[in-house]
Amino acid sequence: MPMSRIPQTFIDELLARADIVELVSSRVPLKKQGREYTACCPFHAEKTPSFYVTPQKQFYHCFGCGAHGTAIGFLMAHDNMNFVEAIEELAHRTGMEVPREHGPGRREMAQQQRLLAAQEAAARFFTDNLRRHPAAMDYLRQRGVNEAMIQTYGLGFAPDGRDHLIRALSDQFQPQELVTAGLAGQRDMAPPYDRFRGRIMFPIRNHRGQVTGFGGRLLEPGEPKYLNTPETPVFHKRHLLYGLYEARKAAPRLEELLVVEGYLDVIALAQFGLPNAVATLGTATNRDHLERMFRVVSRLVFCFDGDRAGREAAWRALEQALPLMRDGRQIRVLFLPDGDDPDTLVRRAGADALIQHMDQAQPLSDMFMDGLRQRYDITSREGRAALGAQAQRLLRDMPGGLLRAQLINELARLTQVSPEQMAQGLESDLPPATPAPRSVAAMPLPSRQQRLVLTPVRLALSVILDQPALAQEVGDTHWLRELDTPGVQVLVQVLETLAQHPHLTTAGILERWRDSETGPHLLKLAQWRSPDDTPEAAPRLLRDALASLRRKHVEQRTTALLHKADQASLTDHEKAELKALLSSRSTIAPLTDGPN
Repeated sequence: MPMSRIPQTFIDELLARADIVELVSSRVPLKKQGREYTACCPFHAEKTPSFYVTPQKQFYHCFGCGAHGTAIGFLMAHDNMNFVEAIEELAHRTGMEVPREHGPGRREMAQQQRLLAAQEAAARFFTDNLRRHPAAMDYLRQRGVNEAMIQTYGLGFAPDGRDHLIRALSDQFQPQELVTAGLAGQRDMAPPYDRFRGRIMFPIRNHRGQVTGFGGRLLEPGEPKYLNTPETPVFHKRHLLYGLYEARKAAPRLEELLVVEGYLDVIALAQFGLPNAVATLGTATNRDHLERMFRVVSRLVFCFDGDRAGREAAWRALEQALPLMRDGRQIRVLFLPDGDDPDTLVRRAGADALIQHMDQAQPLSDMFMDGLRQRYDITSREGRAALGAQAQRLLRDMPGGLLRAQLINELARLTQVSPEQMAQGLESDLPPATPAPRSVAAMPLPSRQQRLVLTPVRLALSVILDQPALAQEVGDTHWLRELDTPGVQVLVQVLETLAQHPHLTTAGILERWRDSETGPHLLKLAQWRSPDDTPEAAPRLLRDALASLRRKHVEQRTTALLHKADQASLTDHEKAELKALLSSRSTIAPLTDGPN
């Protein structure tokens, strides 16, 4: 949905109310250091913290890799959200409702809200019915699911019958709405019928905790054993993971996710003290699933059966994962003993048994190399060549970095060629290393020991970004518009914006220039802080910068008028202006310690 449909005034207010420290600390452990908070950067591997969050500016920046931005930018970079998703997530955290300006998407948004309301109503119906059907409760008890897990995961039951749900929700929703929501089905012109009948119901939630669909397991023998909500405007199987919302809620600072196969595996592990398990919705793990998990953690453990089918599924997951394996991300693969799944293993031997298996899980890079050795005859030249060609195909889309370099070197030794020869088949078609997320400026930031070269324009912008309220002291800016010096028009635009929106924050200013060529330069200047913490320092520096610019304007205008006087006569107005300019040379306040 285009960004223009979210009013700019709402974005300004959202950033004014958001707490970037609270947001970042929910994902990265921060430590207070003076007026700022520090941590090891979540966007690159480091041992010494170079990542800073400044609450006064509602801004973060890393002096190591150059990542920087606002609360919106952090969500986009860390959680891999698009702009609208980041706005919605931040609004949800601050208790605000995202308004939409009139446009083609307004009707679609209203429909989505209606469909989500139907899912929530259905979830309540299924939950209520679970208690009314002893057979359903008996099944969950036999599977070892306790009352706490029933409530945590919102388990329910869809009674067997043609239209129990449709009739129960008839005062809120038309049958056709339930068909659109995937809660009812319809054949030809026949009346709609309940899609889920005689099934244990597992609500599936999005990242905001909203029920978007369901998985249903038949209570009695029959087919299909499991049935999911079909694709709807709010339910997309390839983007969703069962248990991810509950895992994040149980442990806000997750470090690792365990990927299992079934809903009951997820629930059993949570019941036995491992609430970090998730499952796909009956589909193979795809790149969207992996991206969503890597938004939350940097380490994944995949749990597969140890049989041939399980190992083939693991290899397919590896093929999906390699293009996402930038340095700092880890995937390990666990193959369970024959006859065991996570549910049966923890109930038979306890959580410690599964943890021991997890500790012995195979790194993805090892599985990659072992899998290639098993697939090809490395005793023959032809086999080694075939292995090398397959490895090049798999590594072609892998981000550049140390892990990829190590694999290339190891493959070169295995195939008895040079690393350069092995890499040659990659580079021609290889895209550049995974770029920094959108909110990370392209230009690297200087280290904390280095200083920006501050021209008067840059100093004025830096001070205003540090304390936007000082813009109200600038007054008339018409003379700045006439000044011929790099960057002055950006200064004028920022000052005029603050004149119209005096309560705009630093983050609000940066977001207004997010998609412009000026944006990265403002982000760079926003890292500046005054070397003098006294209250009068920033106003004095701003006055000095403006005085320097004022003198330059006087010199430029005086030179222009004198040049014209040599070529032709001046008008009375121009003569008066020249006299005033010559007089003002001695009245502009001198600089204190500002730039020359």
